[in-house]
Amino acid sequence: MLKAMNRTKSDSLDKYLQQSIPCLDKGFVRLVDYMGSDSSITQAARVSYGAGTKTLNDDTALIRYLLRHKHTTPFEMCEIKLHIKAPIFVARQWLRHRTANVNEYSARYSIMEHDYYLPKTEQVCYQSKSNKQGRSEVISEPLNAEIRGKIQDITEKSFEIYDGFISEDVNLAKEIARGVLPVNVYTQFYWKIDLHNLLHFLKLRIDPHAQYEIRIYAEAILSLVKEWVPITYQAFVDYALNAETLSAEEVALMKKIIKGESYNLEDFKISKRELANLKQVFDLEDI
Repeated sequence: MLKAMNRTKSDSLDKYLQQSIPCLDKGFVRLVDYMGSDSSITQAARVSYGAGTKTLNDDTALIRYLLRHKHTTPFEMCEIKLHIKAPIFVARQWLRHRTANVNEYSARYSIMEHDYYLPKTEQVCYQSKSNKQGRSEVISEPLNAEIRGKIQDITEKSFEIYDGFISEDVNLAKEIARGVLPVNVYTQFYWKIDLHNLLHFLKLRIDPHAQYEIRIYAEAILSLVKEWVPITYQAFVDYALNAETLSAEEVALMKKIIKGESYNLEDFKISKRELANLKQVFDLEDI
């Protein structure tokens, strides 16, 4: 029979309860609640292993083994609940991750606050030529200031129209009136997710190819993970965040390079993008 245990907690994370981490110009990540710790992960794993294995690994070695070999269910024993304030376009990206419980502020029966995201000068960039959904060089002045000014003007005008629609003179239904507001307006939502799915979210959204604005939120959440489950955090950094996944063809090529054997690149089914990544990761001048 399993022995009852007290609720585990993280003293380091407790300091952040109900505290907000600022994000962008008006957004935040606020820790509402959490469940579990590193010890919750090892406890769950050892239950699934059965009796007699408890002394085979210390917690660090066990967690690193679980994460490296993708034994995911023990990480689902930990959960975190966050209060998020983010621009609507960030929230729409965020909520594509459908492995969480979400409740968002409703503009159907609540009035939208006059909060909107205005990008900083260094984030007003040209469209990337190599990445259809990314940005490249910063647009120089005076065009940069003109663009930011137009974003501000059109958003302020949208709120002016919105306020007129919901005023007593018009009394337009809020679910219709909200349609004039742009996607840079801030929304708020509660987000509860288990640690396994949270790490997957962070892996994707901290990636340099992810949009800058959502990366800011992911980095804020990662700082909480570091306090919450420090052993898991370090394993995640080592085996996921700062790690690379190689195809069988890439592994075969790297073996030849390491051994100093001759090879014909045409014999390997490796794309130009994969080849460029190999050069960057392994600091190879030429392949």
